Amino acid sequence: MGSIDQALQQNRASLDPNPIYRPFPLEEYEARWRRVHAAMEGKGYDVAVVWGKTSGVYERAGDTLYLTNFFSTHSGQEPDTVLWNARSYCAVLLETGQVPELITDEGDARRDVLATDRFQGLYDPIKGLADALKERRLENHRIAMVGSDTLPLKYWLQLKEMLPGVEWIFEDDLIRDVRLIKSERELALFREAGELVTRAETALMEALIAGRRESEAAAAGGKIILEGGGAWHRIAISHGALSHYLESDPVTGFSTVAPEPGDIVHGFIYGPTLKGYWLDPGRTAVCGGRPTAAQKHLVETLVDVMESLMSAIRPGVKVKDVALLGDKLSTESGYVNEVLKKAWPYYGHSNGCMWEAPYIETRLCSDDDLFQENMVASVEGFFTSEEAGTAVFETNYIVTKDGVDEITPVPHVFW
Repeated sequence: MGSIDQALQQNRASLDPNPIYRPFPLEEYEARWRRVHAAMEGKGYDVAVVWGKTSGVYERAGDTLYLTNFFSTHSGQEPDTVLWNARSYCAVLLETGQVPELITDEGDARRDVLATDRFQGLYDPIKGLADALKERRLENHRIAMVGSDTLPLKYWLQLKEMLPGVEWIFEDDLIRDVRLIKSERELALFREAGELVTRAETALMEALIAGRRESEAAAAGGKIILEGGGAWHRIAISHGALSHYLESDPVTGFSTVAPEPGDIVHGFIYGPTLKGYWLDPGRTAVCGGRPTAAQKHLVETLVDVMESLMSAIRPGVKVKDVALLGDKLSTESGYVNEVLKKAWPYYGHSNGCMWEAPYIETRLCSDDDLFQENMVASVEGFFTSEEAGTAVFETNYIVTKDGVDEITPVPHVFW
């Protein structure tokens, strides 16, 4: 095991130190590598392999993006051929004392984008990783495998056949655990992303209230995101009789149908808002802005529950205690939701490069899961009544030493 300082110096000399297409300076990535190396050593590893899938859509890019700022420009997972294999997959080879090595399906290293100068662009990243481990004499080593939930069985079997002497230990949370607490630079980027998606989500909701078609509302929000240099995974809109579904059209996420005055309307903009950092606000309103008493009570009750959960969050509070509070308040509200609550059974989650653990749900967290300062997270909920329809709510915040700082402050109610 060697000192990483010399390797970092060489890496800095090989890359553009402050290009416009890399969201953070190199020292931010170097600090991440040191934390990951420490986490590896704490678990008894000196080598780890981190798998990711990018290309076309966001997929499972979080860990590899966090470590190297790599994102494939291929359009998707193309069928394997005699020429290429495992298109759109990439691996980051981590060895303590060394700069990460990125093994990808791209042809060239973007030295104005990547955080590491150790790069292989290959037709077959599976074989490329196997060859890299053999070159380092690690073909009979104990290695942490991050991404067993990402790499398909086909490629996993190929890898095992190429490296029969490796003892693979699945450690899928290794990188996620390290990136749970955000750096000051990450928090600044989250705040910027929050400002952008807040404007977009507000425009989307205002368009629905005005009676514009769902597609026009999506365009109103999407335009703001794109002009701000951002992106999304889904813009999810529904209204009226279909309000108990997240999306009126599950192919696109929204329809070309306009709500009628009095229809309950709701919309989310969620995904990697800026540079891969994930936010997911959602709100509910009424087309025409004049809710019935039943609609008003439904939406305001849900908002009250969500605000109460946020008020209970501060560093050191058990995630499970907030989940129990959510159960209590939801039961007291008298509202239930069978469709959306089954799909998303929690009252919120951590935010990073996607929605991530810990989840605010008693079955999905343990007594050891605590809210910590500089976590980014959400609260979310869904309430339904036969008379009023379905209301949704989600908002994102940073956990501060005193509580939470909401970073997607879209109006909680629109009347």
